[in-house]
Amino acid sequence: MFLGKILVYAGMLEGREVTWFPSYGAEVRGGTANCTVVVSDEMIGSPVVMSPDILVAMNEASLNKFLPRLREGGLFFYDSSLIKEPQLRSDVESVAVPATEISNKAGNTKSANMVLLGAVLAKTGLLKESSAFEALESSMPEGRRKALGDNKKAITRGIKFIEGKKSKDIRS
Repeated sequence: MFLGKILVYAGMLEGREVTWFPSYGAEVRGGTANCTVVVSDEMIGSPVVMSPDILVAMNEASLNKFLPRLREGGLFFYDSSLIKEPQLRSDVESVAVPATEISNKAGNTKSANMVLLGAVLAKTGLLKESSAFEALESSMPEGRRKALGDNKKAITRGIKFIEGKKSKDIRS
């Protein structure tokens, strides 16, 4: 949910049209939760997206539920630290990011979502890193501001992870 909020705020900062449509499971805390984010240069007719261009899954339940909806040719990002042997589709590009492992090494497991955000930004160029940082700063509740630095580092680590993959692909 927080990753989606940051995308929306960053999009707003860049003057884009945005929607954020959250959906919480019945349990709310500890249950499944997801959100739909639309970032566009044009007016958005509906926040409902049946076949998204990009999917980010942080656990296997989300992968199983939402991967079938990803449009052909879409981008699929997943936390390969938690999703070990996913059933992937050949008609989408899958990007395995060991987000939990990366955030663990940085000292804050809870920032795995920000690692994935950085990966999305680096791979897609959808929004600027500086916009994501500004959105993060403006949306962090006062009680959680101590995690601001960790979250920024996590975004940067996600970006560097993708940039490292790109440079390996170029050398291959």
